[in-house]
Amino acid sequence: MLAASTFSFLRSLKKNNDKSWFDLHRPAYESAKKDMILFVQAAIDAHAKNDDSISHLAAKDCLFRINRDVRFSKDKSPYKTNFGASINPDGRKAMTPGYYIHVEPGKSFVGGGLYMPAPADLKAVRQEIDYNLPAFKKIVESKTFKKIYGGLSDDAEWKLSRVPQGFDKASPAAPYLMYKSYVALQPLSDEVLTGKKAKNAVVDAFAALQPLLEFLRANLQPEE
Repeated sequence: MLAASTFSFLRSLKKNNDKSWFDLHRPAYESAKKDMILFVQAAIDAHAKNDDSISHLAAKDCLFRINRDVRFSKDKSPYKTNFGASINPDGRKAMTPGYYIHVEPGKSFVGGGLYMPAPADLKAVRQEIDYNLPAFKKIVESKTFKKIYGGLSDDAEWKLSRVPQGFDKASPAAPYLMYKSYVALQPLSDEVLTGKKAKNAVVDAFAALQPLLEFLRANLQPEE
């Protein structure tokens, strides 16, 4: 579980997002960061029993920096008000299928998938879905997947308004071919994440997501 103090720090940071306050409260930040690392590592170790591809990962290497890149942003706040961890076999910054944990007071979630892939990778995934729709539907329409995630994320940012060029509009797979990102997210309350079942909630979500990641990974493998 995560400590309540981790959420307290993030709430305070949101109200005092400036360097002088952060420097003064750096010990609280270091404590919260350590708490997050321990939590993520526990989730990695537990789920690695099911998905060996993440067994080599260290949580400290999965966490994103709390400093924001403000170079091209109107918002010049120097710090993120959340902790994020990308649990990806190819590394934190890889744009390949992986798991994700986001911790932010009132806005935490777990999940993952394939986020905004390169055009060639996206086309390869769409082609496989079109060719092998029953296998894909078995994953994203399973009772477990729907119970935890409800389905793939329909965020407008991650979906086209029409079937992409090169695919049959009348294809039974058409609704799934319009996605630009194949992502699933489950909100988690502060109470869940600070409770005794926090790790289990994350691992259950990872387990439900794993078949989708394996489907996506299989179709992004380079040709030999």
